[in-house]
Amino acid sequence: MDWHSKFAKGAARWTGNASCFGLAVLVVVAWLVSGPLFGFSDTWQLVINTGTTIITFLMVFLIQNTQNRDTEAMQIKLDELIRASRMAENALLDLEELDQAELDRLRKRYEDLARLAREHSESRRRGSAVREAARKAHRQRQPHGERGEAPPAE
Repeated sequence: MDWHSKFAKGAARWTGNASCFGLAVLVVVAWLVSGPLFGFSDTWQLVINTGTTIITFLMVFLIQNTQNRDTEAMQIKLDELIRASRMAENALLDLEELDQAELDRLRKRYEDLARLAREHSESRRRGSAVREAARKAHRQRQPHGERGEAPPAE
């Protein structure tokens, strides 16, 4: 691992820690308390503005580095799950490399599959409810205490 990756990983861990947040709060409190000492001057205001701007600028790159690493690791894990599944389409392993039109086409395909699955599930539930109603109606038609044949399956 190169020095940049080690530094970025360590900095991301540290800045995401509660102690770092506590330190940031202390710096702001110290700045506020020092206001009267410096007469709330323009220089006093410039110190916090410059400091926060520099930190924000650097954090953008740190967050992007962390996001890139996390996304890549998650992608590798997903690729392994796809590869290991017998029913999965291995053509999906490199989706992140496709252009937007191809991604839209694939998304539409999977939305259609999901819709069909919902319709199939809904149809099965309705069919099950119809069969149960038919059984109930058949039992109600039978004289009390008499056992007859089960209603015909629909």
